[in-house]
Amino acid sequence: MLKFRSSSLRSAVRLLSPAAPAAPAAQPRVHLSTGPQQEHRTFYEFRTYCIRPDQNAAFLKLTNEKIHLRTAHSELIGYWSIEYGGLNKVFHIWKYDSYSQRAAVRAALAKDPSWISDYLSKAIPMLTSQDNEVTYVVPWSRLQSPPQEGGVYELVSFLMKPGSPARWGKAFQAAISAHDAPGYGKLVGAFHNEFGLQNRVHALWWFESADQRAEIRHKAHTDARVVAAVRDSVVHLDSQENKLMVPCPFSPLK
Repeated sequence: MLKFRSSSLRSAVRLLSPAAPAAPAAQPRVHLSTGPQQEHRTFYEFRTYCIRPDQNAAFLKLTNEKIHLRTAHSELIGYWSIEYGGLNKVFHIWKYDSYSQRAAVRAALAKDPSWISDYLSKAIPMLTSQDNEVTYVVPWSRLQSPPQEGGVYELVSFLMKPGSPARWGKAFQAAISAHDAPGYGKLVGAFHNEFGLQNRVHALWWFESADQRAEIRHKAHTDARVVAAVRDSVVHLDSQENKLMVPCPFSPLK
């Protein structure tokens, strides 16, 4: 999995937009896109932190006590501890209305003495690495809360074959929609990468428990509707990664 790596929590995504010379009126323009066109500028930053094994409990305790210093600056969607599919890792999602808003948030954090002294200076030594991805919710999905608090979340990340959603988008949508049905898990949101590894899409699911998730998976193997949708989608798939996650006490998504 390739991602942007951040050496500290102060890192910011910087957009460089040099002014281009005006083209002649008759000159055709070519527009390139790596993903579906967005109807608005809202994006979601996925962050994954690897924690020193001997500092995992201390990091979670510190974050639980001081997360308010961070959420005072921008909106936290969810914060999870990874139970299966990774050890000593946390995954969190932050919402931004624009890249300029994110840049302003990072600048404000760099000048926030409480954030720096009470959290950042203590948390950084507990980490071994940080990764981030910038994602958009796919046009046919929306971010939603689970039917109840509690339970577990599964983040399923798919690396699709090169060719853009024009080639694999409909098959991916059909496969996800087949699983988002009564008797199956609850889809919290589907996302595609803007920054990070390209042709990478994610589905965030909620289940009542890890055991329920296992039962649903076995059920899907015998559901002809699901099997057919997955068969059509898997031909576009290069690789897949699954993480089962438990929400932290302070996570808005529980």
